[in-house]
Amino acid sequence: MSLHDDAVVVLKGYGDQHELRQAYLDHLSAHPDAMWKSCSAGHLTASALVIDPERQRVLLTLHKKLGMWLQMGGHCEPRDATLARAALREATEESGIDGLTLLRSGEPVRLDRHPIPSPCNWHLDVQFAALAPPGSAVRISEESLDLRWYAYDEVADVADESVIRLLERTRAAL
Repeated sequence: MSLHDDAVVVLKGYGDQHELRQAYLDHLSAHPDAMWKSCSAGHLTASALVIDPERQRVLLTLHKKLGMWLQMGGHCEPRDATLARAALREATEESGIDGLTLLRSGEPVRLDRHPIPSPCNWHLDVQFAALAPPGSAVRISEESLDLRWYAYDEVADVADESVIRLLERTRAAL
């Protein structure tokens, strides 16, 4: 199964955000290259909110290009077999934490479509949640200015609405 096919299966099985989910499916149907950064009409991305082992804090990255505190995530790559693996790869690369485990049996937590600068128009982000193993240490990647653990009640002070909604959905799923 291709990554494109996996995305269709994952989205068809996602039981929330029905209008947005359908917009993602329509986009995949209209754009065979919708999984890749080169798709100028917009492309799917995969991200994961990393939760600490005690389930009291989240790890956010200060994104180098955007200057915003965000969850780990990014573009799918040809080596990614599934959206879930893409999210896990991105979270591992950007956090430096080995042994992350996706929550909800690897099912998405939510969807978030947001505009991005040209030449592309949209990121259609499929958002997951991942649990860090006990004793894990973080390592700042080239894509980040900083990494920091935030208590759940601190996230609204540093992050945008998308991250706040992802945290709310993740907490409800724990």
